[in-house]
Amino acid sequence: MKHTGLDQGHGRLRGRPVYVVDGTRTPFLKARGKPGPFPASDLAVAAGRALLMRLKLHPDALDQVVLGCVSSGPDEANIARVVALRLGCSEQTPAWTVQRNCASGMQALESAALDIAGGRSELVLAGGVESMSHHPVMLNQVMVAWLGAWSQARSLGARGRALMQLRARHFKPIIALLRGLTDPVNGLSMGQTAEELAERFAIDRTAMDTYAARSHRRLAAAYDAGFMDEIEPLYASDGTVYEHDDGLRPDSSPEILAKLRPVFDRPIGQVTAGNSAQVTDGAATLVLASAEAVARHDLPVLGRIVDSQWAGLDPAQMGLGPVHALAPLMQRHALDTEAIDVWEINEAFAAQVLACCSAWQSTEYCQRELGLQDAFAPIDQARLNVDGGGISLGHPVGASGARITLHALKVMARTAARTGMASLCIGGGQGGALLLERSDEGDSL
Repeated sequence: MKHTGLDQGHGRLRGRPVYVVDGTRTPFLKARGKPGPFPASDLAVAAGRALLMRLKLHPDALDQVVLGCVSSGPDEANIARVVALRLGCSEQTPAWTVQRNCASGMQALESAALDIAGGRSELVLAGGVESMSHHPVMLNQVMVAWLGAWSQARSLGARGRALMQLRARHFKPIIALLRGLTDPVNGLSMGQTAEELAERFAIDRTAMDTYAARSHRRLAAAYDAGFMDEIEPLYASDGTVYEHDDGLRPDSSPEILAKLRPVFDRPIGQVTAGNSAQVTDGAATLVLASAEAVARHDLPVLGRIVDSQWAGLDPAQMGLGPVHALAPLMQRHALDTEAIDVWEINEAFAAQVLACCSAWQSTEYCQRELGLQDAFAPIDQARLNVDGGGISLGHPVGASGARITLHALKVMARTAARTGMASLCIGGGQGGALLLERSDEGDSL
């Protein structure tokens, strides 16, 4: 792939070019109140195995495996290592797991890319996974303390007294998923931060629901056009085959969504389950390579990771993280908005994406919050999340950063685009972004 003018030497990925060979993902399966059919490691193995088979790569060819995951199961400690061994990698192949909340999958890609750019690796399997329906239900501290006392009670009388101390409060569970989606510093749920942004930028319910319906409509159109070939089927132990993102609602409309009640700020809020990302299970894996590895293994090239950026901001405004991460990338490479052909901004909430678009073109926001002289030109909505996003297909938090990167590159390939941006907001008040490119020749180095 020929360089297209973006200067590798001025980015964070200093050194050798880093190529994305290809990628796959599983269907994203909506959590439905009970553990889904696949734990996280099964999802990652399914995505990784399909990818390696497609590329005719033996697992031993990999220098390492890096996966993002927010909360793996109790039998999946360092889930990247579990997945690597299940894929057939050598015991000598290192594997490690990263966690940056919603951007864990993107962090895995950057970590792999940095090692390749620096000459420490040639060929890496990287991506992200999350089985949100399998996030644990935990005992509260009162019950944990009681169990400690119970374990020390030796006599029948001591155990009887311990039993007499049990109360209803001991049995109140901690839902790890809900706790994890609440900021531990300010106490706001992620949905409440979206409500904050809606108020700050005067985004009303109609705008949110219209955006959410568009996400479903665009994803449905992408399926109809055959654009979702990044998905590999999942096969459950009961024989069920999952081939599609099952949260898609092709008949969704602003009128239907308007009937849903607010979830996070009752009764007057505007953020609902319909204009928020779905809680989902899924995995996405990509193979990253140096030019030498591409040539040695006769691999295709989907595109190149040019640069990356992380940013921090007020946790209560965490949804604006993409703006804070994207702006330095644009400045570093002297790019304007029109120079980016494909934009993928993860849809955590409709209000959050709309707020990012408003802040991006607000002179006041860019001057006060980003220290810029001027705002950016508006992002063309025809280039933003062209095949839908987290609202219509789901947001398995550890996987989404890898998914949006893969999909941005897929859109770039089918439209002969040269530049792309993939970005996410991150719970806790951060933003992440990757600058991507491909040449007009596509897969030629």
